[in-house]
Amino acid sequence: MCTFVRMPPYALLAAAIAAEVAGTTAMKYSDGFSKLWPSLATVAGYLIAFTLLAQTLKSMSVGTAYAIWAGVGTAAIAAIGMLFMGEAATAAKMAGLVLVIAGVVLLNLGGAH
Repeated sequence: MCTFVRMPPYALLAAAIAAEVAGTTAMKYSDGFSKLWPSLATVAGYLIAFTLLAQTLKSMSVGTAYAIWAGVGTAAIAAIGMLFMGEAATAAKMAGLVLVIAGVVLLNLGGAH
């Protein structure tokens, strides 16, 4: 049995989010998949992310896990874009991030059933 299977579900999910964020960040640098190493990092990041997400779904509801995965990943990528890639930090983007986070919180408050 693989070691990551014994990890707590939220640790698996956090690792899945980190891998997805790394893969998406690498995709930006792949120049449309024309650069080898960033392209390979993108594929590896998403392969790891989906593998870990699949393991998470063994013990966590799909709605909760996917909401957290997508919401936190979206917020992290948006923040990375604004902080490190010169993307504008507009009021509309900030409001969108707040709404994404609020949506994830509301889904979690709704219960894991």
